[in-house]
Amino acid sequence: MNDMMAGIGSLPLAVARLLVYVGFTLLCLPVQSIAVALGASAQTRFPLWYHRRCLRILGVQVEVRGERCLQNPTLFVANHGGYIDISLLGALIPGSFVAKTEVGTWPLFGLLAKLQRTVFVDRKRGSTETQRNDIAVRLHAGDNLILFPEGTSSDGNRVLPFKSALFSVAAIDSGQGPLRVQPVSIAYTMINGIPMGRALRPFLAWYGDMDMGPHLLRLAGLGKITAAITFHPPVTLAELRSRKALAAHCEHAISDSLAAALSGRTPFVPAPPSSSSTVAVPQ
Repeated sequence: MNDMMAGIGSLPLAVARLLVYVGFTLLCLPVQSIAVALGASAQTRFPLWYHRRCLRILGVQVEVRGERCLQNPTLFVANHGGYIDISLLGALIPGSFVAKTEVGTWPLFGLLAKLQRTVFVDRKRGSTETQRNDIAVRLHAGDNLILFPEGTSSDGNRVLPFKSALFSVAAIDSGQGPLRVQPVSIAYTMINGIPMGRALRPFLAWYGDMDMGPHLLRLAGLGKITAAITFHPPVTLAELRSRKALAAHCEHAISDSLAAALSGRTPFVPAPPSSSSTVAVPQ
């Protein structure tokens, strides 16, 4: 697998893209820093613009199905294949991520996570209550949050079991009524217009003991990447009655959608319960 991956992609294209990406990011850092320091509304809007340009720089084309929940706050839950997921969801959802504490220590990406006001959670046993309180504060402030319930990234071919503990935040009354939880599935489907098989998906997924530097270099040189994002109808804890049932519902919706997308079928997305609660996602 490593030998096959090493021979894929264009090194000159990768270098050019990464130079543009780093230069563009360095120019944007002061803008977001000022927005966060001032508490301006731009601290939420600017990342949308930034991530959309990053996807364009890296040659990622996004196909969107379904509608994003418009009600603030909303807890978005998604499957996780690697760092590109951040720009995919960051380009579509005005909100902040929930990430493991270690992410905050990563070079550059850690700083970017902090500037997007990421909620860092410690996976140590016994810290769930503190994490829940930190998330509750942000939800009460009306902030949308994006959660990866698998707890780690997968190989992009399947959905790992969802951890139900953090779904307990769905019981929080945010002041806007029951918190809406919207499942979102991410599927990497094509490279340069050619359907991507199981063996090629690790070019995009970053998991296990992969080194980020070589992986990012290969990814940047691939050409055009197509990702399918599906927004499923939002639900509430009251509708599912327990956090475990809520976690299972989201896991099944995302898993079924991922399997459909990877097999070349269009995932079925039921109509949302109310047209006033959703908004079409800009492409």
